[in-house]
Amino acid sequence: MKINIKKLSELSGFSAATVSNALNGKRGVNHETAQQILALAREYGYVPASRIQSIRLVTYRDSGEVFSDAPFFSDLIESIENESRRNGYETKLVNLYRREPDYEEQVEDLLSDTSSAILLIGTELNEADARPFLEAQVPLVLLDCAFENLPFQCVLMENENAVAEAVRYLIAEGHTKIGYLYGSLRTRNFTCRANGYRRALLEQGLPIADSFQFEMPVSITGAYEAFGRILDEGREMPTAFFADNDMIALGAMQALQKYKYRVPEDISIIGFDDIAFSEVCAPGLTTIHVYKKELGQAAVRRLLELIREPGQARMRIQVYNKLMKRGSVAHPRAE
Repeated sequence: MKINIKKLSELSGFSAATVSNALNGKRGVNHETAQQILALAREYGYVPASRIQSIRLVTYRDSGEVFSDAPFFSDLIESIENESRRNGYETKLVNLYRREPDYEEQVEDLLSDTSSAILLIGTELNEADARPFLEAQVPLVLLDCAFENLPFQCVLMENENAVAEAVRYLIAEGHTKIGYLYGSLRTRNFTCRANGYRRALLEQGLPIADSFQFEMPVSITGAYEAFGRILDEGREMPTAFFADNDMIALGAMQALQKYKYRVPEDISIIGFDDIAFSEVCAPGLTTIHVYKKELGQAAVRRLLELIREPGQARMRIQVYNKLMKRGSVAHPRAE
């Protein structure tokens, strides 16, 4: 049986607040009550969060496509490990693959282990698979994801407004035919970015043309090959594209250049993430910079707060992004 403060409250007959205070040695609980609660906790294998000495960094992967060949995640994980180490906590990396036959058993083992707090990178996570993590017996922070109906402690980037700003920038530069290169795997981040794309066009009274929206694999090579096939068909192109991430944008740029389109003179393009190669490619990619270091640091710091003082109010911490204007956007050619 999974045991947590709520379950200990039910078993002992004391309130969750009393159980939490007793487990963490706080004043206000008489000695006899505290001893009764602690004995019950020991009987059921519960370990208070104050004994946690390490952080279990968990990546949830469904298809795994978003994580493959993506510098964004290697930078994010590095920042988490550095911040954990700086605060005296060891980081243990765990990769959860939803399609593995023993997935449920892995989650059960993870949630019943009280030796480590959990930092869960939920980029590919859906609401149904997120729900069991609410039963974690240790502090848990959900990173790069949030669910309106699930009360997680969350740290995530802002998506929709950042993309709306990027599309408004294209409009200010004179573009009225703006397409969308969207990732084939529809993560919550990508869905929010799609909302930002559509919102900005609607605000400016511009059409949302389905004929200018193309599904792309989320890797450079995949996007290059997929967009090349589209260009090979000779289909009409807009004067600008927003792409769900830099990998798609860079692959599309290579395909455009192969088919003799000039970037940005013929077609402008904006990505998302600001991976290192975006600044040094030719032309430099206009993109949305994600503060990956700060995102990882914020997640670790929130988790440490929960380790030191469990039972705090649920929070959703959002890190804003920045539009980086480089050479891949220009005024459209006169028709």
